[in-house]
Amino acid sequence: VQLVESGGGLVQPGGSLKLSCAASGFTFSSYYMSWVRQAPGKGPEWVSAIATDGSRADYADSVKGRFTISRDDAKNMLYLQMTGLQPEDTALYYCVRFGGMDYWGQGTQVTVSS
Repeated sequence: VQLVESGGGLVQPGGSLKLSCAASGFTFSSYYMSWVRQAPGKGPEWVSAIATDGSRADYADSVKGRFTISRDDAKNMLYLQMTGLQPEDTALYYCVRFGGMDYWGQGTQVTVSS
């Protein structure tokens, strides 16, 4: 199993970023997928999850209405569109496959600062 995130960067408050996660080594379409973030000095925070067919998506209250999770099973890709970014969104963002054994990517850094 391999999960590789990309798309992070430095953005000003109010800005947008789209994170991507390339999945390989398993049947991507068969798994719920999640995004988890970890801010400096804090524990991991679950951000969002999407069902196997994309029919259901759940969000943490802290990002609801600003972030959108999506997936492309044909490309084995998971996405997180982030809008209205704020300094408190600064964190390392991970693509995660939970269940049985959990698999995490290496993370992509998102920094929101003026």
